[in-house]
Amino acid sequence: MKAAVLFKNGDIRYTDFEEPAVRPGTVKVHVRATGICGSDVPRVLHNGAHFYPIVLGHEFAGDVVEVGEGVESLKMGDTVVGAPILPCGKCPDCQNGDFSLCKHYSFIGSREQGSFAEYVVLPEINAVKYDSRIPYEQAAMFEPSTVALHGLKCSDFRGGGRTAVLGCGNIGIFTLQWAKIFGSQKVVAFDVDDGRLALAARMGADETVNVRKENAAERTRQITGGAGFDDVFEAAGNPDTIRLGFELAGNKARFCCIGTPHAEMTFTPSQWENMNRKEFRLTGSWMSYSSPFPGDEWTLTAHFFAQGALKFDPDFIYKKYPLSQVADAFAEFRHPENVHGKVMLINE
Repeated sequence: MKAAVLFKNGDIRYTDFEEPAVRPGTVKVHVRATGICGSDVPRVLHNGAHFYPIVLGHEFAGDVVEVGEGVESLKMGDTVVGAPILPCGKCPDCQNGDFSLCKHYSFIGSREQGSFAEYVVLPEINAVKYDSRIPYEQAAMFEPSTVALHGLKCSDFRGGGRTAVLGCGNIGIFTLQWAKIFGSQKVVAFDVDDGRLALAARMGADETVNVRKENAAERTRQITGGAGFDDVFEAAGNPDTIRLGFELAGNKARFCCIGTPHAEMTFTPSQWENMNRKEFRLTGSWMSYSSPFPGDEWTLTAHFFAQGALKFDPDFIYKKYPLSQVADAFAEFRHPENVHGKVMLINE
C-alpha cells in the first residue's frame, strides 16, 4: 500500500509500505480522510517519534474493507472512525473506566502504525460506526469533538449557568457547542482572532470577546452582572489564557484545563489567590475515553453529528492535501501562526 512514512526527523515521504493484515477481533479500514493533529507536528519536525520508520496519524474516518475472525458488530462497507488509544484493560485506571489514564497503553499513530496510509487495522472495539451521510472530512473531526466532551465530563458540567470558553480553535468550538447542547444558559467565547470568534458565533456562542481589543474582565462583569462564570473551559493551552480564566471564574466555579501548555507558567500570589478566595474547582482533562470503552464521548459525537445538533463548518479545515503531498502539508507547520484550522489529508 501507499503511506506517508516518517523515516527520521523532518523526513516524511509518500511511499510503499507493508499493508497491515487483519487479525482476529480486528477490522481493516480504508482511510478516506485523516487530520494532522498538533501532536503529529513535533513528531515530524522536532524529533518526537517513538521509533522509525513510522506511519503517524490517529484522527481518521473511512470504510471497513475486511473483518477479522470473531468480529460481530461491524461488516464490510460500514463507515467508521478510529478511537486511537489501545489501553491495557487490566490496570486500576482501566478497571475504573479511566482509560485515558492508563500507564501501559499503546496508541495508533504514535506507538502503533497509524492512519496516514491507505489502510489501517484496529480492534473492533476501537472502530466507532457512524452515519454514512456524514462526510469523511467531518467524521475525521470526531476526535477533537470527543476531547471537548471529555472536558465537560471531567468538570462535572451541569448546565444552567454561564460558560466561558477560552480559545476558539477546533476543540474550543466543539466545547462551546457541547456546553449549549447540555444546557448552558449562556456561552461566551474568548479569543484573540476575529475570524475564530466569527466561527464561534456561527457555531452558537451567545457572545464573543476579542481579548486584544476589549477588557475581558470588564466584559465579564457586564455579561454576568459581576458574578463571574459558573464554568470556565481553557482550550488554548496558553499561560496567559489560564491566568485570565482565573480572573473570570465566579465563586464556586468549575474550571477545566483542556488545552495543554507548552511554555513555562507562573502566577503572582494575587493571581493564584483567585482560586482560594473564590473556592473554584480546578481540574484537568486528558484525551477522551470513558466506560464502556471507548465511551459516550464517541457515541454521543456520532449521535449529535448525525442529528445536526453538533455542527460542522468548512472553516474547521484550513487546507486539504492529497496524502501524496504529505510533505507539503507538514511544511505548513513551519509557520504555525499561519495555520488556522485543521490540515486534512485525503486519500485519492
